[in-house]
Amino acid sequence: MSISWRGVWPAILTPFHADESLDLAGYRRLIDFQLDAGVHGLVVLGTLGENGSMEYSEKLEVLEAAVDCVAGRVPVVTSVAEGSTRMAVRFAADAAKLGADGLMLLPTMIYKCDSRETMHHFRTVARSTALPIMCYNNPISYGVDITPPMFVELSDEKNLVAIKESSDDPRRVTDIINLCGSRYSLFCGVDDLILESMLLGSTGWVAGLVNAFPAESVKIWELATAGKWEEARAIYRWFMPMLHLDTHVKLVQYIKLAASVTGACAEHLRSSRLPIAGAEREAVLKIIQDGVASRPKLS
Repeated sequence: MSISWRGVWPAILTPFHADESLDLAGYRRLIDFQLDAGVHGLVVLGTLGENGSMEYSEKLEVLEAAVDCVAGRVPVVTSVAEGSTRMAVRFAADAAKLGADGLMLLPTMIYKCDSRETMHHFRTVARSTALPIMCYNNPISYGVDITPPMFVELSDEKNLVAIKESSDDPRRVTDIINLCGSRYSLFCGVDDLILESMLLGSTGWVAGLVNAFPAESVKIWELATAGKWEEARAIYRWFMPMLHLDTHVKLVQYIKLAASVTGACAEHLRSSRLPIAGAEREAVLKIIQDGVASRPKLS
């Protein structure tokens, strides 16, 4: 499938059963819930998909289920988050065989590579596959920063076509556009910066809280794209206390809790992640319940 790199793309959760086994039936229901709300693409096996908690074979099983469930309705892009460049190349090849439409490529996990090693990693994986690639830049979480000048250097790799910018610095959007023009499609990867990023030129949103609130997420996008900023801001301001949950180290636990409250997905996690408890749970649950209670009516 040819990819239009625009719109709202859920970084989809991976449901588990209480015994931590994959819940693929729940996965299909969650995917359909997103597609029914009008999302424009799907990112599987990301941080919210608990990629790092899965065995290699399970990742392929999850990707295969997603491709089968989506059945061509929107593009399916899979994260490539492996411990070495060699393993990333292998996963990219396996993803292509399973029908993924594109890749979201991360730096190597565990080892924090320097800029020369980062460039080598992205170039090597890009040259190993014909699939289009979104480069995922998240220096806060992964300790590796792909700077705007590095994206200038990487622009000769034709299948590096998009950037998920999660540096938490919206100035990066302008810096990348000033240096690279329209060479890359820019996606916001931080939920509570989406309107700011769209105003500056981002064309897409890899979203987290969309798992629990897909209709509201799509509506924000539609209103902002239509230039209806005041209406978009009204929903954004309602959403913001929950969108902040996307920027915490426990974003997986928080967003799965939100999804369980709205009935989108069970809260079960794969350890070492555990459901939040005590005062922390009460505080996060209040944010979610307050949001549900004041949910805006969408026209």
